[in-house]
Amino acid sequence: LFVGDLDKVVNLLLSLSGRLARVENALNALGPHAASEDKVALREKQRLLAAQLEDAKELREHVGRREEAVGAMVARYLPPEQLQDYRHFVKMKSALTAEQRELDEKIKLGQEQLRCLRESLGQAPTSC
Repeated sequence: LFVGDLDKVVNLLLSLSGRLARVENALNALGPHAASEDKVALREKQRLLAAQLEDAKELREHVGRREEAVGAMVARYLPPEQLQDYRHFVKMKSALTAEQRELDEKIKLGQEQLRCLRESLGQAPTSC
């Protein structure tokens, strides 16, 4: 259960931080003549995402405390070599989840760039 919760919280943090970054990029890309309702909507979305990200960070802290409690309990039952494997697994789980998310984003970006390139070559209607 703990590892599942850890995975969910890491995915939530990655998702929220990615969404917040996209909103901030959109805000920065708005020109001085952009509609004020667009700016207001993006600022409100930015505020909500920032609050959700802070909540997710609190969840991560809670999961961190659970990690310590579960680790202490597991340490009573596993021999040292298996305990080391368990700790390595927990550590790598978060790192690999983040890496997988980054790779997924790069694939998505590459597909979008390929689609835009094809459209610019006249193979489809332009929406880039």
